[in-house]
Amino acid sequence: MTKLIVDGLAFAFPLFIIAIGGIYSERSGITNLALEGLLGFGAFFGALAVVLLQIGAPDLIAKYGIYLAMIFAMIGGMLFAIIHGVLCVVFKANQVISGVVINILSVSLTEFLTRQINLQVFNGPSNKFQLGVSPRYSVPVLSEIPVLGGLFKDIYPFTIGIILVAFLCYYILEKTTFGMRLRAAGDNPHAVDAAGADVSKIRFFAVLISGALSGLGGISFAYSISANFSGSVYSGFGYLAIAALIFGNWKIKPTLFAALLFGFARSGGYYLAQVLKMDASFSDIIMILPYVLTLILLVFFSKNNRPPRALGEIYDKGKR
Repeated sequence: MTKLIVDGLAFAFPLFIIAIGGIYSERSGITNLALEGLLGFGAFFGALAVVLLQIGAPDLIAKYGIYLAMIFAMIGGMLFAIIHGVLCVVFKANQVISGVVINILSVSLTEFLTRQINLQVFNGPSNKFQLGVSPRYSVPVLSEIPVLGGLFKDIYPFTIGIILVAFLCYYILEKTTFGMRLRAAGDNPHAVDAAGADVSKIRFFAVLISGALSGLGGISFAYSISANFSGSVYSGFGYLAIAALIFGNWKIKPTLFAALLFGFARSGGYYLAQVLKMDASFSDIIMILPYVLTLILLVFFSKNNRPPRALGEIYDKGKR
């Protein structure tokens, strides 16, 4: 049971922070199907920073590698999100098409760059960056509590970072002037413009935030799932994050519940496969539980969702 909780949280929290990135973008009015590509490129950028620094500063990486990876992954995700921001905000391109193209571009670009960098720097044609196993920590006393102690046992460093960032994101979105304007930009952008704020700047910045948070989630998956950066980081997690935010009605608190639900469905699938001693072919089928659960939840709850009223609409200052 403890392992089920630990593994469930390790999957749920990165998914949650990626979904928050999607919330920021979509609450501002920009549809963001590019979360998959943003998390992948962010993970690539963070992993690349770690493997390059490993050459010149191995002691630094040994102590702070995962924290540096998180910082660089957020920078990488933000840089790649500029493409989506420029296309959708500056050139007013179709936001759905832009997101799909960015996802395809991210997969192809990171695969190519990973192979070329490994070939040129490390003399090997590998399509992976080896990151190593992330350390884990347990909270004294609390981790010894039966069942619930699993919430405080074998915690990845990124889990604490994600929780802190999520609290900050919630505060900014719900309690600050910028957050109020961002939410208004997705519901009534002309009112925001009339109040003297720049809708385009707000939306562009919201897309950058979504890129940074997606990168943080992406590198967290890279460290927790495979201990390396590879194409497995793109295993549909961005789309699952989109489903979580839709299920959460574009609000952070309900989205956390959806992410936890998907996380425990995934870890529960692993646990069930082990208990039943299934072979690889059947255990792969069990792993689709989060996606099946997503379809079921969307069927029953999507009709009650209230997306931002201006979501996906190209803002025209002269239109009323």
